[in-house]
Amino acid sequence: MRIISGKFKGKRLIAPKKLPVRPTTDMAKEGLFNILNNRFYWDGLKVLDLFAGTGNISFEFASRGVEEIIAVDSFAGCIQYIAKTAKELDIAITAIKSDVFKYLNRTQERFDIIFADPPYNFDVDQLTQIVDSVLERKLLEDGGVLILEHEEQKDLSANKQFMEARKYGGSVFSFFENKSRP
Repeated sequence: MRIISGKFKGKRLIAPKKLPVRPTTDMAKEGLFNILNNRFYWDGLKVLDLFAGTGNISFEFASRGVEEIIAVDSFAGCIQYIAKTAKELDIAITAIKSDVFKYLNRTQERFDIIFADPPYNFDVDQLTQIVDSVLERKLLEDGGVLILEHEEQKDLSANKQFMEARKYGGSVFSFFENKSRP
């Protein structure tokens, strides 16, 4: 995996083979960031990366100039890899070892972008629980977006907060926003 744009463009990230991860492909990541480039200015954003794995998405945000990034994963090896790599690159990513659902239930912070890449074996109810937790707890800033990566067989468009879905290979990014804002 590599960083596709920004300050660290072309930098290869080589995670230990023992990590239980499925990193977002470069093709999917490039498509995602093309969408986000048209919606956000990177300066001043606050990003939450859930089920962060190798930190692939967090490092992409950091390379583009996002300075406030929190990466959450329940696997200690993933958090250690993110923290070590962030230190080597002199990037301020806060890596937190926690169950994502517990983190969502206790955080008081709000974010401009929340990206979640849960295991592909999550069912639609578990994916919906992520969306509901983020939106009910008002974890998105005004104009913020939740992006949920999932396999193409799962359709989340019935959720009233659903905006759109974009497919890249076998992956889909579903976008949600808080439509209950005034």
